[in-house]
Amino acid sequence: MRKELIRDSGINNIGNVNWGTHFCQLYLTKEDLMDLLIPYLKAGLENNEFCIWVTSNPLGAEKTLREVISNLDIYLQKGQIEIIPYNDWYLKTGFFDLQGILNGWIEKLDKALKNGYDGLRLTEDVFTLEEEYRDDFIEYEEELDRMIGNYQIIALCTHSLNRYNATEIIEVITNHQFALVKKGRKWETINVSHGDGRRT
Repeated sequence: MRKELIRDSGINNIGNVNWGTHFCQLYLTKEDLMDLLIPYLKAGLENNEFCIWVTSNPLGAEKTLREVISNLDIYLQKGQIEIIPYNDWYLKTGFFDLQGILNGWIEKLDKALKNGYDGLRLTEDVFTLEEEYRDDFIEYEEELDRMIGNYQIIALCTHSLNRYNATEIIEVITNHQFALVKKGRKWETINVSHGDGRRT
């Protein structure tokens, strides 16, 4: 395998991943959410990736990043990271446009590659959107999982366990290559078999 296909996830218990990795984090508290999300983004910035964080709380997101990444202003000024309010990304046309959102990721990737970055690292913590557009968002994640293997993209989707029933949690997990869930103090991996050669 060519070395440039292998990327540091920033998350200790999964280590390196390949481009085209689409996984999720199931969490209970904000602290648990940031436990993985922040090192994941930090690793992307340090390894010449263009990073995007789509969030329900952009001001809080930037504040949290500043606590960990001392030179965040440098990354922001050179445009290596964008923190995007969820409604400006998922609802920018006034409704949930699934194909438009997927095309938007490819456009962001193309721009990143033209600007000399190795690829695109994205994450989403959009619990407000999930409640209002749950069916649309589940379909979107299914389509993202189908297409991502063809691109230099890594995607971490985060989901609050407080907002899903057991059936919905299973559906979320199956729309990703694997999931991370905290058991006690340790994050554990739930692998998913897609039957198409992706991680199992």
